[in-house]
Amino acid sequence: MAKDLDELLDEVETKFCRLDPLRLDLGERPKGGGGGCGSHSGDRNGAQEKETLRSTETFKKEDDLDSLINEIFEEPDFDRKSFQKSKSKSSSNTCVRAPMQGVSKSCSPVYLSGSAIPCGIGTNTSQRACDRLRCVACDFRIVSYNDYMWDKSCDYLFFRNNMPEFHKLKTKLIEKKGARAYACQCSWRTVEELTDLQTDHQLRWVCGKH
Repeated sequence: MAKDLDELLDEVETKFCRLDPLRLDLGERPKGGGGGCGSHSGDRNGAQEKETLRSTETFKKEDDLDSLINEIFEEPDFDRKSFQKSKSKSSSNTCVRAPMQGVSKSCSPVYLSGSAIPCGIGTNTSQRACDRLRCVACDFRIVSYNDYMWDKSCDYLFFRNNMPEFHKLKTKLIEKKGARAYACQCSWRTVEELTDLQTDHQLRWVCGKH
């Protein structure tokens, strides 16, 4: 009788007091009384069991991902060298394009000149007339005409109404060898020699960058 009682108690303890990890995952709890079976100890054991299961699942997913990557590289149609070459070429192209963005130069100092002086980027060692001038007052690009000069009758309204149409401006242009006629919508000049723009304080012209 005592032996049968011991076996019965062992069976009850096995079924109700020991936590089953699979039942914990399903949100089940032992249906015993309030603490008689060591509920606090069971909660701790359940938490450890859950953490172990999560870790196992994480490692399994990582192993599956590694296996998939290896399968791709082991495909008979996959050319590993071509893949690496294409990746390297893409990276090198990116590096080459970056320095090319926003490349521009400005004249320093900015020169005006007659038609005998070539146009280009002006520097202290390369004295060239700037052909990318822009007026900061009227926001017009400066036009220039070689071997011409402006008639003395030119005024502000003439340029205001006729810029930048050459067929209208030419009514005030006079041929003069070696001269260069400059104009925007609010200012105009006839220049025959190399001139630093900074010496003419009335003009609000700047190099618009080349």
